[in-house]
Amino acid sequence: MIPFLDRLHAAQRVLIAGCGGGFDVFAGLPLGIYMAARKSSVVYANLSFTNLPQCGGARIDPTTWLITTAVNDLSYFPEKYLAEWLLARGIEAPVYAFAKTGVLQLSAAYGELIKRHEIDLVVLVDGGTDSVIFGDEPGLGTVSEDALSIVAACQAAGTKTVLACLGFGIDHFHGVSHFAYLENVASLIQSGGFLGGFSLVKGTVEADAFLDLVNYANQRQPERLSIVCNSVASALRGKFGNHQTTDRTGGSELFINPLMIQYWAFEAQSVVEHMQFSEALKQTPSFDGVCLAIEKQRRLVRARPRKPIPL
Repeated sequence: MIPFLDRLHAAQRVLIAGCGGGFDVFAGLPLGIYMAARKSSVVYANLSFTNLPQCGGARIDPTTWLITTAVNDLSYFPEKYLAEWLLARGIEAPVYAFAKTGVLQLSAAYGELIKRHEIDLVVLVDGGTDSVIFGDEPGLGTVSEDALSIVAACQAAGTKTVLACLGFGIDHFHGVSHFAYLENVASLIQSGGFLGGFSLVKGTVEADAFLDLVNYANQRQPERLSIVCNSVASALRGKFGNHQTTDRTGGSELFINPLMIQYWAFEAQSVVEHMQFSEALKQTPSFDGVCLAIEKQRRLVRARPRKPIPL
């Protein structure tokens, strides 16, 4: 059996949170649909790139806003698109957005949502795989947001925090070494932090819901389509190779492939224990402090050489 699914099955009230910002929470929708079908209560949250003070929504704490369909339309607002999509389909699930801040405030924000909704499992979701970064890889991708979320969530929920990554290979566009990622996964297997893997399958309720949500977001924000979500959607539809869906990837060669529809799941605390900069992040009061702590640690290590996957 898959330990990650065992953890889901044991939960009654789940917080599904996008850890890397942007459209990451969309990668958690299939898990939310799966849990709702099992009669579990589902709450969504996302580290937001949106100017939340301008959204007009209810501010829950200094870092968190409740996002409903009534909030203001802003130029980039994945959280509102999710709220609209859920309401249009009669799915009752609150959606929250976190402002980018330091670990101290984000941990408090997670703690508030856990208390408010009596959450017994926090599921962090990453669109891509650059959340599983230890600090000595040849390329870190956009790790600051992911590391912030993982460390903060673990401070708030401890071992009741798991991480699921969807979109293997997509982060090549951002300079991530997938050889190093697989090496990291091997280390997590050794330490007992790997919770298994499984795939989305076209034609299932969960996969079709994801495709429908991505289509909806593409219509709502056609000028800036999500690279990650549309890459996963392309792979779900059976596209392969250099299949381009947005001009944001123009000039680069993509490798859309079936591995992009695979979830990789981990004990979030185990990932934190392998992060060479996690201790430095725990007391950061701001997002700039998070970035600075990672940059300072990066200067102290010798990066692993960049290697291709020998297949």
